[in-house]
Amino acid sequence: MTVDSSAIGKTALHNVRVFDGHGLTEPTTVVIDGAVIGTDARGADRVDGHGAILLPGLIDAHVHLAGPESLDQLAAHGVTTALDMTTFPPDKLAALRNRPGTTDIRSAGTPIIGAGGMHAHLPGLAEHAVIHGPEQAEAMVAERAAAGSDYIKLVLEAPGEGGPDEAAAKAVVAAAHALELRVVAHAASLGAYTLALDVGVDVVTHIPSDGQLPAEDVRRMKAEGRVAAPTLVMMQGIATALGRLGFADSLASVATLHAAGVPILASSDANAEPGVPYQPPHGDSLHRELELLVTAGLTPVEALNAATTLPARYFGLLDRGAITPGLRADLVLVDGDPLADIHATRAITRVWCGGIPPA
Repeated sequence: MTVDSSAIGKTALHNVRVFDGHGLTEPTTVVIDGAVIGTDARGADRVDGHGAILLPGLIDAHVHLAGPESLDQLAAHGVTTALDMTTFPPDKLAALRNRPGTTDIRSAGTPIIGAGGMHAHLPGLAEHAVIHGPEQAEAMVAERAAAGSDYIKLVLEAPGEGGPDEAAAKAVVAAAHALELRVVAHAASLGAYTLALDVGVDVVTHIPSDGQLPAEDVRRMKAEGRVAAPTLVMMQGIATALGRLGFADSLASVATLHAAGVPILASSDANAEPGVPYQPPHGDSLHRELELLVTAGLTPVEALNAATTLPARYFGLLDRGAITPGLRADLVLVDGDPLADIHATRAITRVWCGGIPPA
């Protein structure tokens, strides 16, 4: 479902300080012209921002959608774009796309998994998702592309722990890249993380909790242009739920990746999946992720960029991620200064998704 942008109208947000990726501007006016950011305030409805801070709409680089309610929960928390990592079957995913006035999505659709990992036990997934050998890779990737997947999700485990083997994983990456699709690899252990690098994925999601990343993997992440989406809020939740002590290692690994210059994307792993050890709530958990990224050593500016410009850049979303004329009017007005205290991202007073305030 789409909306004629001319029917949305025009709004001028006066007296707002804009986060521009580096700092805050002096009080200025931002025009919402239909679905995009405009330049001409003539004829616009006037809204006084009273000096509040205007952020680009937040982007969560790892969610699992449960239905339309997930979108509305995300939008209410200023997450105007969500990168979904598993939604199937394709008709369920199609029903969540292009819904006006709420969170916009991109999705991997059905992931590709091994026969013996945890994901093979999730209800209904194994039948459609398991790869048994490299000879299946091209057809499985083509099937997902035809169904509308925006990128490929590849679930990796440490060698011998039930995930796709190296040959199959490499074949998936090659098939995806041949179709100009990015590959996001689930890698929640040290062995899986190394395998993700060995097979050449683009984005590594999660961060190991069974030890700190070795220096060689950190070096390779930077040298090979890989991107990290660590889902710290999920790793902390699992560690707490299962009584593990590895979350300090997860924080330390993110700190090391960041110090090495590896791009970090804010990613919550929000989900409502039965059988998963922890379910971060949609929307709220991205704010917790920003707080944990700051704990790991990112500045508030860097954390905000991890939820705006960087996921837009690395997932090819060239129409969003910044407050610039011509881009989508995905905007979040907050009452507080998140550059001084990242917790202020929670003090949301207004949100616009493609120019439309969520209901």
